[in-house]
Amino acid sequence: MMVGAELRQKAPWNSMNKKLVSLAVCALLFGLCSSAEAQQPKKVPRIGYLALRHSDLDEMFMRELRESGYIDGQNIVIEHRWAAGKVDRLAALADELVRLNVDIIVASTTPAVNAAKNATKTIPIVMGTAADPVRTGLVASLDRPGGNITGVSLIMPELAGKRIELLKEVLPKLSRVAFLAYGPGPGNRLFVKDAQESVERFGMKFQLVVIESPDKIEDAFSAMLRERAGALMVHPIFVAALEQGLRIAELANKNLLPTISDGFRFAEAGGLIYYGPDYLPLVRRAVTYVDKILKGTKPADLPVEQPTKFELVINLKTAKQIKLVIPPNVLARADRVIR
Repeated sequence: MMVGAELRQKAPWNSMNKKLVSLAVCALLFGLCSSAEAQQPKKVPRIGYLALRHSDLDEMFMRELRESGYIDGQNIVIEHRWAAGKVDRLAALADELVRLNVDIIVASTTPAVNAAKNATKTIPIVMGTAADPVRTGLVASLDRPGGNITGVSLIMPELAGKRIELLKEVLPKLSRVAFLAYGPGPGNRLFVKDAQESVERFGMKFQLVVIESPDKIEDAFSAMLRERAGALMVHPIFVAALEQGLRIAELANKNLLPTISDGFRFAEAGGLIYYGPDYLPLVRRAVTYVDKILKGTKPADLPVEQPTKFELVINLKTAKQIKLVIPPNVLARADRVIR
């Protein structure tokens, strides 16, 4: 009887001990799972960067990305794809970025954006620099871009009238304006249309010179000089993306031909006049788009932004070289003068 009583007394303790052991095992397993989860590395976002060639504008974007806290190799991975200045290579490079399953594609220049658009309808695309995206068919509208594309519009073709005004102020007797266009660019038609309409509105003759690659630039100048062009407008893609600004400026200055462009840093390269957007705020806005999309915002919910600040830069060294006097009222309006 004593033995049975002993067992009855010990049974509750045994039951309690089993419960305690079970709880301890569960706690240990939970701790191990939590530790394993904590040790698993977080997914590092991968950004594809697509451009015609490595340029100063791309370096500006990378610098602004770093200053916003995104460090390549630490909290992001950047997959650079350069097309060596050849538009026909962009499609294959865009397809390559899609196969890598990048989280975002940042496309610099209209041809790159167009290639990215053709490559994917799901991966978000941020326009780093692009001409009017509505008129080129890249987005449905600025306020509601729809689809997977958003970013920054440079609206550069529409500024053609202002550039012709400036040329006319500097060259009152100007009667013939040449326009150097880049054939493979998808925005080429818009640039040509706006430039031609602006030139003819001022009662001047318009000479269109279209080339398919930078190695035809010398031929283009021969055609302009034969037709006695009095000034030259330069398609911005030659300067900003193809980095031919210096070469074009040297040829123009050698032949005493005044030049104007909205290509990034054209005046710094030796061109006579730059008139176009202030690029730095636009690049910063492009970085903001990347940040918002990585944090979960859909491209379709981010309106396309347009430039609000424009710069007039005049190179007086070039003016002196081509024996041209810039009127004081034009100089007074310049944001910067290169002396």
